[in-house]
Amino acid sequence: MFTRIMVPVDLTHVDRLAKALNVAGDLAAHYGAQLVYVGVTAATPSAIAHTPEEYGERLADFAKAQGLAAGVTAGAHPVITHDPAVDLDPALVKAVAETGADLVVMASHIPGIADHFWPSNGGTIAARAKVSVMVVR
Repeated sequence: MFTRIMVPVDLTHVDRLAKALNVAGDLAAHYGAQLVYVGVTAATPSAIAHTPEEYGERLADFAKAQGLAAGVTAGAHPVITHDPAVDLDPALVKAVAETGADLVVMASHIPGIADHFWPSNGGTIAARAKVSVMVVR
């Protein structure tokens, strides 16, 4: 049913992604699908990496570890933007096509008052992506 599952990740908040990572791994194992972990970052140094190349290496290491844990093939797709806070949603929608994903599995947050004024990342991706999107809360 699914052949490539895209999993957006924020390497600075991996501890908040456990449920979505487990769901993605289980689905990939069930369908024999490949996982593609997508991370969006800026070209400037951050707490995770000093350069885009270093970020790509860290994302690849993360993807490899997740793939081994789930028993599936996994890869990484780093996306470098000028301002990840502003460019996140369009970058993720574009990454769906770039990775050839036919399913997106992503973590959500517990809705709060701000969600009445600004849409969530998961909601925006689900509305704009041309593939199925599973938002895991």
